[in-house]
Amino acid sequence: MTSATGLVGQYLLRNAMMSGKRVAVIARSTKKNTAHERVEAILQRFESELGRELPRPVCLEGDIVQPNLGLSAGATDWVRQNCDRMIHGAAVLKFQGSDRSGDPWKTNLDGTKNVLAFCRKTNIRDFHYLSTAYVCGNRTDLVRESDLDVGQSFRNDYEQSKFEAEQAVRAASFIDQLTVYRPAVISGDSQTGHTTSYHGLHTYLRLMALLVPMVEPDQNGVRHTPIRLPMTGDERRNVVPIDWVADVVSRLLDTPEAHGQTYHLTPRVHLTPRKIIDCCCSYFNSTGVQYCGDIDVPSNELNGFERNYFSGVSLYESYNTTDPTFDNSNLLAFTADLPCPEIDETVVHRYLAFGLADRWGKRRNPGVASINHLVDYLRDATVASMQQ
Repeated sequence: MTSATGLVGQYLLRNAMMSGKRVAVIARSTKKNTAHERVEAILQRFESELGRELPRPVCLEGDIVQPNLGLSAGATDWVRQNCDRMIHGAAVLKFQGSDRSGDPWKTNLDGTKNVLAFCRKTNIRDFHYLSTAYVCGNRTDLVRESDLDVGQSFRNDYEQSKFEAEQAVRAASFIDQLTVYRPAVISGDSQTGHTTSYHGLHTYLRLMALLVPMVEPDQNGVRHTPIRLPMTGDERRNVVPIDWVADVVSRLLDTPEAHGQTYHLTPRVHLTPRKIIDCCCSYFNSTGVQYCGDIDVPSNELNGFERNYFSGVSLYESYNTTDPTFDNSNLLAFTADLPCPEIDETVVHRYLAFGLADRWGKRRNPGVASINHLVDYLRDATVASMQQ
């Protein structure tokens, strides 16, 4: 398994360890921590959260951007003798690259090709690939799970690098059985608020948490944050919580008859900008949003709050007006009893509380004591929110 230290990989590893699976993970060391230390910290956090001990995987120090994944001959031989399935999800969410020698191409495409070469070498023929629903690019029609290349264009290098990586996986003739998982935009844990990735929805929440409290409240405690948005507020957003994504992928992994297909992991109840903003307004007791349809306010007429907001979300501007409709018939055939949790006000408030306590990713690698403190903080914050 690659990506054990990424958000999706962490939760897949948790589920595998909870069910007693025998797993080997390939993880990188960093300047501060070895691969073993990184994996150990992840499992200790889950143990603190779950209140139970978990077994440990075999941890192989490597890097998918290196030939042979950076593994020694001995480690490679061990994999050949002990592993018969690869779960590959390691990727970087970088929208633009300077050229194809760097990310996102280096990790998403070249790294995937390295993983494929390693699997061929070690005779692993059962391949499970974590793609993304956005290999569809900027399509606006119904996107079916069987679709891949329909001549679409792409909004950024991330989408195209994942598209080309999925093409490479499908072209690998040595694979006997290929299962592809395509999640939509992934958000934090719907039950705890936890995340290690402040992209997508969390970018907007972080920006609101930074900008809104800077506005002084009026005599009634209300913060007035006038902003004119070039949208109706009712645009569909395909956002899915990480705990559901992991539970669905784990279910499909454990269901042999589900293997060999492609799955769109998309929500039944969609988020909208209006819902997100309403949840933030109730959290911070603020008001002032206007939805102006497709009318753009000239940049020289923007107020200070508007300028700060639009500069903070400019990376996602191409996603403002459209989000595809995804068919997920294959998914429902095996997981109809696992409906995607709705990201409602309670969940958004959990995300905000976690982000504030985590300093939006700056409070990294906490010890177990710090984790316990954070869990207590979030539990108290959630109870307080529900009582308001």
